[in-house]
Amino acid sequence: MISLFVIAIIVLYLFIIGLLSIAFDKVEDFKMQDLKPKTKFSIVVPFRNEAKNLPDLIHSILKLNYPKSLFEVIFIDDESVDNSVDIINTCISKNHGNSADVDISIIKNQRTSNSPKKDAITAAIKQAKNEWIITTDADCLLPKFWLDAFDECIQTQNLHCMVAPVTYSKNVSFFKRFQTLDFLSLQGATIGGFGLNKPFMCNGANFGYKKLEFESVNGFEGNKTIASGDDIFLLEKFLNLNAEKVGYLKSQKVIVKTKPVSTFSDLIQQRLRWAAKTSRYNNWFAKCIGLIVLLGNLTVITIIPLTLFNLVSMRITIALIVIKFSIDFLLLFKTTRFFRQETLLITYLAVCFIYPFFSVYVALLSFFKSYEWKDRTFKK
Repeated sequence: MISLFVIAIIVLYLFIIGLLSIAFDKVEDFKMQDLKPKTKFSIVVPFRNEAKNLPDLIHSILKLNYPKSLFEVIFIDDESVDNSVDIINTCISKNHGNSADVDISIIKNQRTSNSPKKDAITAAIKQAKNEWIITTDADCLLPKFWLDAFDECIQTQNLHCMVAPVTYSKNVSFFKRFQTLDFLSLQGATIGGFGLNKPFMCNGANFGYKKLEFESVNGFEGNKTIASGDDIFLLEKFLNLNAEKVGYLKSQKVIVKTKPVSTFSDLIQQRLRWAAKTSRYNNWFAKCIGLIVLLGNLTVITIIPLTLFNLVSMRITIALIVIKFSIDFLLLFKTTRFFRQETLLITYLAVCFIYPFFSVYVALLSFFKSYEWKDRTFKK
């Protein structure tokens, strides 16, 4: 009976991850056509105590290929206690020759809820001059043709909301490669969800939508009590409004790079923050996938003692573990190939044995523990 139960879980896991892997290829790579730029963008960047990261972000903004007259940048200071604001002003001054035509502004966050980041984005959108909003984070690097790709996708596909790819950079240690492979598995599932016509994830570090759409769904109303989820909950609203106008911009020209965290404690806090919003999902498909993935990883952990006590045969255990790790590898292989980070797969064998314990630990911890974010403590 126990053997049948664990087999059923792994088969279900195989089915759902296999679907996502197949659907990954159904999302076509977007080919740029060198169209004349038309779309006006407002780039929204909330920040809090990001003095060490802001210079690199600003440098990447100044290097954007897009006409400077067609975009503005709005930085929102969320009660920073370091010299982040001074650094932004200094960087602008130093690059005055390159940024003279770039409309850059800094505003103060207007706290109205339990979610500082949602408040910051809302404040920026109220001030935004342009029809399209693109959010990113202060620790990101933007590719040269970032806005060009968004613009051409808007012109050719007439979308109102676009989810775009994000990855980690600076993967020099095993710890950071572990994070990147974990993160890329989420990116692969994100793309696969769009391939199945059942989008369920996105990342606010590379997320674009029309200002009018944001206003039409009343922004973040209804989920302001949760500190995180500025991207996921908004995506759900856009899908409910008009799913046909929501798309994935699958292009290497638009990949935004961010940084993995430096310590295990920071990683746990980050994952707890991500897990805190899952109970509020309205998307049944997302909930099913989350549950199946959790059960799949839990099965890998529990099958070992079950085998030692002869409750599951060694042959079944080996077969199920090989099946799980193989289907995980397939999705990761496709994802790393798209992001051009295939060398990370050298670490896969070690990561695949560690990850089930890590994911189950975070899932269980999320039921009982609050989390810290930007030197603030938030309850689930």
